[in-house]
Amino acid sequence: MPSDTPPDPQPAGGASPAAQASPAARPSIPREIIVLVIAAFVIAIGFGIIAPVLPAYARSFDVGVTAASTVVSAFAFMRLVFAPTGGRLITRFGERRMYVAGLVIVALSTGAAAFAQSYLQLLVMRGLGGIGSTLFTVSAMALLVRLTPPGARGRASSLYGSAFLFGGILGPALGSLLAEWGYRAPFLVYAVALLIAAAVVAVFLARADLRPARTGPEAPPLRVREAWADSAFRAVIVGAFANGWANFGARMSLVPLFIGSIAHLTDAVTGIVMTVFAAANAASLLVAGRLVDSWGRRPLLLGGLVLCALGTGVMGLVPTTWWMCATSVVAGLGAGMLAPAQQVVVADVVGSNRSGGSTLAAFQMAQDLGAILGPVVTGLVAAWLGFGWAFALTGAILAVGAVAWLGGRETRGDAVDEAAGVGPTRHGGGSSAPGPSTA
Repeated sequence: MPSDTPPDPQPAGGASPAAQASPAARPSIPREIIVLVIAAFVIAIGFGIIAPVLPAYARSFDVGVTAASTVVSAFAFMRLVFAPTGGRLITRFGERRMYVAGLVIVALSTGAAAFAQSYLQLLVMRGLGGIGSTLFTVSAMALLVRLTPPGARGRASSLYGSAFLFGGILGPALGSLLAEWGYRAPFLVYAVALLIAAAVVAVFLARADLRPARTGPEAPPLRVREAWADSAFRAVIVGAFANGWANFGARMSLVPLFIGSIAHLTDAVTGIVMTVFAAANAASLLVAGRLVDSWGRRPLLLGGLVLCALGTGVMGLVPTTWWMCATSVVAGLGAGMLAPAQQVVVADVVGSNRSGGSTLAAFQMAQDLGAILGPVVTGLVAAWLGFGWAFALTGAILAVGAVAWLGGRETRGDAVDEAAGVGPTRHGGGSSAPGPSTA
């Protein structure tokens, strides 16, 4: 079995000499990917619609703050614990079916939550929604791997991430408007939107060819143990945990609490700081996808993790609006570089010629675990030692992710070789896999 680093010398761009000898024109984004991007935008808007009203809806059943927070956490918790099973289901039944099934599960559970008659019913429905979310999230990653030409993976991941980001920005504003009709209205609107998205995806991806024509034996699914032998996969797991901890967990909880603890700052500052981070993230995402395809994965990953570590780690040093906005710009730029590069590395490791549901689920689990632990641990640190230490800890976690990538290999050459039909491609720690002519 070849080692993580191929024995043949690689040019600076990471592509093999054979692949660079006949450069192809930059491939276009397939229509099916555009459908997935539109669906992601609708999903993100819907999730943002219910986010502002969910805690208040839970408290309407005469429960305390802790119980209301548990409803929010139940969704993320079920995503985490169901991920291994979801990965196996995707491998067995296929990405397309499980994507649609996941959307339908979230739609039905969300619609049922609108008619909940007790706190327990609401809690159960949100937990079921987390199961469906795992199915369509991991399936979407798998479909991006299957349907995107290797040379366009960065741009496709960037488009997909941008759809979620912009939808997440627009959703809470719409949710606040819908809340005027009562707590249940946003859930019904989200449920209907998900059913429409599921129908559109089912129709437009019905004839999508997820595998090249098979002329030999089908390659076995890529298991997590095999992928773990690849230094790139090990590094991306560490980076995913750090990204989830910082950008999906700790930042979302620490920033509002930190600003609220400063007497001379108003609540409006929280919205300003969060918006600045989102704007920098969006601007970076739009550029990062192309750079991932042309420069390679490691430069964007290292740069993104370092910028996030710097911007987040020092936020608590100077409690002024301008300082927090400046550090949010730095962290947002890093987050935008990081997201598409991480997804593309996982896609490179799996490749488009074999199933990798469990491997993709492991990546998602690492990110979800970080998002769950980040707010809890940093909240305790902030209570004991202060917010400065909590931000510094988050910066240190991101720095660990950057250090992990110092030993992670560049995977761009895998994608270039795969596109050019040069084999054998290096999947799962350098193991040989059938070339593009087999499934």
